[in-house]
Amino acid sequence: MSNNVCGQKLLEIRWHGRGGQGAKTAALLFGEAALDTGLFIQAFPEYGPERMGAPVTAYNRLSDKEIRTHAGIKEPDIVVVLDPTLIEVSNVVEGLKEGGILLINTEESPEKIRKRYNLGNKNIKIYCVNASKIALECIKRDVPNTPMLGALVKVTGIFDYQKMLAAITNKLTQKFRGRDEIIKGNIESIKRAYEEVKSECEN
Repeated sequence: MSNNVCGQKLLEIRWHGRGGQGAKTAALLFGEAALDTGLFIQAFPEYGPERMGAPVTAYNRLSDKEIRTHAGIKEPDIVVVLDPTLIEVSNVVEGLKEGGILLINTEESPEKIRKRYNLGNKNIKIYCVNASKIALECIKRDVPNTPMLGALVKVTGIFDYQKMLAAITNKLTQKFRGRDEIIKGNIESIKRAYEEVKSECEN
C-alpha cells in the first residue's frame, strides 16, 4: 500500500453526512471493496440519532498490514463530507492531520470553500465534486454516497483505479442483484465523480 496522502501505511478516513445520504453505507462499501484488493480494513459507524437528516459519522481504516487498534479515529488522514451544510454546524475538520484531505460534495470550488469557511490557515488539501448533481443524473436520486466513492479513490491515489472499480462493481452487483439499471447508474456515477473531482490547483 503506497499512501500518497500522508506517507504512512495506515490510512484513516472519517465520513460526515446526514441520515439518508448513505455515509455508513459508503464507508462499508469502500471498506469491503478495499478488502477485495488485498488490504486489511475496518469500517464502522458512530451511532447517534438515526432519523432522516440527522448528522451521521462513519469511519474507515485501511492498511497493508493487520490492523491491531480498534479505538475511535480522532486524527483522520481524510475527511469526506456528503452534505456541505454540515461545515456550518460542526467542526468537520477537527483533528484532520497536517497535509490531510478534505473532500466535499458541493458545486463550489475548493478556493471558495477555503475562503467561505475560514480554512486559509489550515494545511489541508481541499477537493470538491458535485456528487449530488451526478447522483441525480445517473441514479435519479440525490444520494451522493456512491459518486463520492469515485472521488475518494481519485484523491487518495493509493488504489489501482480499475481494481477498485471492479471491486465496487462486484459489491454493487451483489447488493442490487437483478436491478441492472441501478447498478449501471451507480457505476456511471463513480466514474463521473472520479473524472470531475477538482482540487485547488485546477480551474
